[in-house]
Amino acid sequence: MEVMPPRGARQPGESMTAPTPTLDRAAGDDAVAPVKIALRNVFKVFGNRPEAALRMVREGQDKAAVHAQTGCTIGVHDASFEIRAGEIFVIMGLSGSGKSTLLRLLNRLIEPSSGEILIDGRDIAKMSRRELTALRRAEMGMVFQSFALLPNRSVLDNAAFGLEVAGMAQAERHAKARAALEGVGLGAYADSKPDQLSGGMKQRVGLARALAGEPSILLMDEAFSALDPLIRAEMQDELLRLQSEHSRTIVFVSHDLDEAMRIGDRIAIMQHGRVVQVGTPDEIVTNPANDYVRSFFRNVDVAQVFRAGDIAAETHMPMIERRHTALPAALERLRNHKRDVAIVIGRDRKYHGMVTVDSLEDAARRPEQDVYRQALLPHVEPIAANEMLSDVMGRVAESPHPLPVVDEEQRYLGSISKTALLQTLDRSGN
Repeated sequence: MEVMPPRGARQPGESMTAPTPTLDRAAGDDAVAPVKIALRNVFKVFGNRPEAALRMVREGQDKAAVHAQTGCTIGVHDASFEIRAGEIFVIMGLSGSGKSTLLRLLNRLIEPSSGEILIDGRDIAKMSRRELTALRRAEMGMVFQSFALLPNRSVLDNAAFGLEVAGMAQAERHAKARAALEGVGLGAYADSKPDQLSGGMKQRVGLARALAGEPSILLMDEAFSALDPLIRAEMQDELLRLQSEHSRTIVFVSHDLDEAMRIGDRIAIMQHGRVVQVGTPDEIVTNPANDYVRSFFRNVDVAQVFRAGDIAAETHMPMIERRHTALPAALERLRNHKRDVAIVIGRDRKYHGMVTVDSLEDAARRPEQDVYRQALLPHVEPIAANEMLSDVMGRVAESPHPLPVVDEEQRYLGSISKTALLQTLDRSGN
């Protein structure tokens, strides 16, 4: 299972439902974020004969046969995966696939029929009602498709409503709600009524209400689907901004592929109650689990999915360590690799620039102690690892040589060639 470093280069991992490592946004590329939510063989059966239905399912009967014999519907079928702290995890599927049911299982708005649902290692299916209520108040916020605002209350009181139900004193809940409204850009509207707000503003109030309790987990069920496309994009931007400022574990149900690709660190695809694939957007685009998943992503523009760091490779150009590689050795390395261009790095892999055989030979004829300073090619700006391919295609296409890619610390990650770019754009098979 894999969580992205801060909107940078996505890391390769498993694309199926088995869990894979996740990187901690805050701690850096080498740190693994803890598991926040884990599902173990979770089933949800709707109907009056759940035991019989589960028995048939475990014997290999399909959903239609179970319904025909028991009258029960399998809402979620043997879901097992992990979500790590700080991840935006999107659940997608067609209508009736079980995505909203799965989301509601995570806070037991719907009771599981079988399996374990672990929050920070605690199985919520075994919690008492009091324990569950305490967990919801302390750890969870939820945003629905419907704004569900109380028309006769102010924006401030709507944002504070959950805290009021929890029994928090007015002064404290108003302070928290006001801070949440400020966070979503509605501080100036605290005394307004809902009918004075636009649709996007109303949804921001719903988001503020969920954030007022300072939850570590945010569950969002088609939260932006009732909004028009422009406002929906603004809300997606808002969510990403809030996540960059205060990282939470977000589980987001959506039927909108563009939305999932834009905000999701990883995506779970559901079909007939089953989680058929979990992976990063680029993993699913390039390695769909079945035809159902492939159909979702058939027309995806991979240039809007992949980032420069995803396709950067060290094989395109040799590397020269600046302080400890003498000029003759550098020239020999270029000739041995049959390359005209090389990358110059420091001992810490920091990118210094690019050189050619001609620039090195020309610098050697000058009385400079540091030949590399003279040899570095001018005007070669490295590409940031988190840049989308769509934003760098022109630069790569126009460059006479592969372009270097660096991380946030200016460490060299590899380079992108025209051939690698074209191969990537063709990887989805579109």
